[in-house]
Amino acid sequence: MKIILDSLEKTKSFGFLLGKLLKGEMVVCLNGDLGAGKTTITKSIARGMGIKAIVTSPTFTIVNEYTGNPSLYHIDTYRLTEGIDTDYLGFDEYFYSDGVTIIEWADKIKNSLPEEYLNINIKVYDKNREINISHIGKKYEEIEEKLYESFGL
Repeated sequence: MKIILDSLEKTKSFGFLLGKLLKGEMVVCLNGDLGAGKTTITKSIARGMGIKAIVTSPTFTIVNEYTGNPSLYHIDTYRLTEGIDTDYLGFDEYFYSDGVTIIEWADKIKNSLPEEYLNINIKVYDKNREINISHIGKKYEEIEEKLYESFGL
């Protein structure tokens, strides 16, 4: 499913709505070039989830945790080697927790992703962001439909 967001405000609104729709035990994979809006969407997801903390990119720490109901686990795999075995990093503890896990640069760990997740690929054209959404697992169908209803073509 493709969505075009033609402003930063719409990108933030997209993330905010996604945050409202997410529940514990959900994983969102964000992929796109540097500057595509992955962290902007993650910050907006946190706001939609009611998290008051300042969300920053965990590029150097790999994981930032934000307490909420549910909690948010923000993983950035930019600095990891593509195809790396992530078992020793303990990502499964986040994927199968009661919280929501957001993974930036998820393609780098595609062999370690959980059985079910929402996948969002972001491409930037001029000032527009093309958002391609897909999912693995039935629990994400309704979320994908609601995002498309609100932001689709």
